[in-house]
Amino acid sequence: MDRMRADRLLSLLLLLQNRGRMTAPEIAAELEVSVRTVYRDIDALSASGVPVYADRGPAGGYRLLDGYRTRLTGLTGDEADSLFLAGMPGPAAELGLGADLTTAQLKLRAALPPELDERSRRIQERFHLDAPGWFRDAEPVPYLAAAAEAVWRRRVLRVHYRRWRGEVHRDLHALGLVLKGGIWYLVARVDASIRSYRVARILAAEVLEDVFERPAGFDLAAYWQESARAMETARFRGEAELLLTERGLRLLPMKFGAIGAVAAAGAGPPDDRGRVRVVLPVESLPVAVDDMLRLGTDAEVLNPPELRTAVARAVTELAERYGPPD
Repeated sequence: MDRMRADRLLSLLLLLQNRGRMTAPEIAAELEVSVRTVYRDIDALSASGVPVYADRGPAGGYRLLDGYRTRLTGLTGDEADSLFLAGMPGPAAELGLGADLTTAQLKLRAALPPELDERSRRIQERFHLDAPGWFRDAEPVPYLAAAAEAVWRRRVLRVHYRRWRGEVHRDLHALGLVLKGGIWYLVARVDASIRSYRVARILAAEVLEDVFERPAGFDLAAYWQESARAMETARFRGEAELLLTERGLRLLPMKFGAIGAVAAAGAGPPDDRGRVRVVLPVESLPVAVDDMLRLGTDAEVLNPPELRTAVARAVTELAERYGPPD
């Protein structure tokens, strides 16, 4: 019996032990196999001495003899690795660890005493992590598996990468992968610096046989935290003074997240028309113009003058393009 089928039979056994009675279609859905494969695997378990019984009728299904529990719950290396992604089944599947994660969780639950098993089941039923942001399809990441292999095996990753300023070819020392807001980033050393690469922008990738040495003491989480902080600091190049309607003030946290909430909290008193002054951090001038247009007629730019002029120019161009209203 090959290893893949042996792992599947163990997963089937643990499913029946943890869930109780299950129908063949339910088992097939859990193990991502056909119903015919389930029938063959049930026969194989029975032939090996596992007390599997079939209950007939509309409420029937397969179950283990009452009181039967397997002790074959040792974790393989891949299954143990996958447990660090236990709260993120989607990303685990993207990394090719979905089946290992499912089997590892089943083995852990089989080894728990009944009261802890019930508690873990209750937590799983009531808490769920959905990493990607709203209203955005997940990015295709065809070379995520190659990046993960390079990270895990300490192999040099040769990539063809699309930057904002054009395409480049690089040999990367892949140090780690980060999932941020549903987007995968590869942290890698190139020459003497460590940089972050958006995995979706890798146009081609090859895992080389060359093995590299990881920098001594490199901490992926600490690097990412510092990198994100520096990126956030460099992102905002100035401030815009705005005059907002009541609706515009409510829109700030929705449109700009945390910085919008901070700006709204610091709003001044309303004038005689109910408008308030706020100071909002802004990026480059073109990005700031787009941000101001998102607020529509609920915002007026007071300062800086160049942003006010640029917004007025954009609004004039839009008015000329669409013409006067009927």
